[in-house]
Amino acid sequence: MRLDDVRDLISKHAGEATPIVDGAVISKIEHSGPPELSTTGTVLVLLAQGAKRLAVGDQVHDYAAGQCLVASVDLPVSGHFVDTTPESPALGFALTLRPALIAELLLQANTMPRPPVERDRGSTGISVGDASPDLIDAVGRMVRLVERPADRSVLAPLIERELHWLVLSSPHGVSARDLGLADSGVSRVGHAVRWIREHYTEPFRVVELANLARMSQSAFHRAFRAVTALSPIEYQKQVRLQEARIRLVATPGDVAGAARAVGYTSPSQFSRDYRRRFGAAPSQDAARLNEAGGAR
Repeated sequence: MRLDDVRDLISKHAGEATPIVDGAVISKIEHSGPPELSTTGTVLVLLAQGAKRLAVGDQVHDYAAGQCLVASVDLPVSGHFVDTTPESPALGFALTLRPALIAELLLQANTMPRPPVERDRGSTGISVGDASPDLIDAVGRMVRLVERPADRSVLAPLIERELHWLVLSSPHGVSARDLGLADSGVSRVGHAVRWIREHYTEPFRVVELANLARMSQSAFHRAFRAVTALSPIEYQKQVRLQEARIRLVATPGDVAGAARAVGYTSPSQFSRDYRRRFGAAPSQDAARLNEAGGAR
């Protein structure tokens, strides 16, 4: 199946309630907007139409139609689609990558050769590049199962397995492989990332996270920044500010309450960090977001 075929299928079926398989999503975005904060999850994304820009830390990742993005760690990112309109929407497919399935495939392959190393701007947490014809074909067959509900329960797991294998055997496999290896650097950093996300309101010492990752403090700090493009403290701050922004949209007048809820003890420090991150004071940003939401 060609990219044009995948594009047509996604355009036809995006927005339908029935999932293809757990963890697989198709989407149609019809409007460009300012960068929005989100987290990547561990995911494969294929763009069938349009273009997107993601920023994590000081790294920027651009990808367009026919390209894919693989994230092997759950990263806080700022992203937006470029030049999308109702007449020319962005069309994409995303599949959550499962460490257990990756580990199973690696064990089954046994002597699988290492793919060429093509890391996007030095980051091992995110990889961007051209999608192979085989991967595009597999995505198309997965999306087409929306039209074949009787086949979905049997074929979707097989295509999901195929997509994991195609990622592993591609240049993106360098980081994706580490997702399935319990003792890899990406996996060790992933343990620390999950701890921060689950305890983002709590203070921590980097040495404690290094112990959790079973690494020396210096090695952990280098590995964390290499994988996430952020220091552990910067990662926690981005998570806190994202959560605070969500709270402020719901209760825009309670800036101090939002600050406390995400772990800040100093309202003034919270306001400074928030302004640096979002370009406006907390109350102004919340009002702007609510006004934009009401205008839609």
